[in-house]
Amino acid sequence: MARTLIAVGLALVAAGLLWPWLSRLGVGRLPGDIVIRRGNFTFYAPLATGLLVSLVLSLILWLLRR
Repeated sequence: MARTLIAVGLALVAAGLLWPWLSRLGVGRLPGDIVIRRGNFTFYAPLATGLLVSLVLSLILWLLRR
């Protein structure tokens, strides 16, 4: 359990550090992401990005467990 938490924490730190470069690739602005802007209010729901991240993480974890 401790190894899993450490791995997840390191993955989150890596994603945070790489986010400026990942955003240039279009991650976070996929066609299924919902953005509503009204005046000084912005609502952002990254549905497609969340599904993509979930799929990639599931694939990586599946490969690691084999």
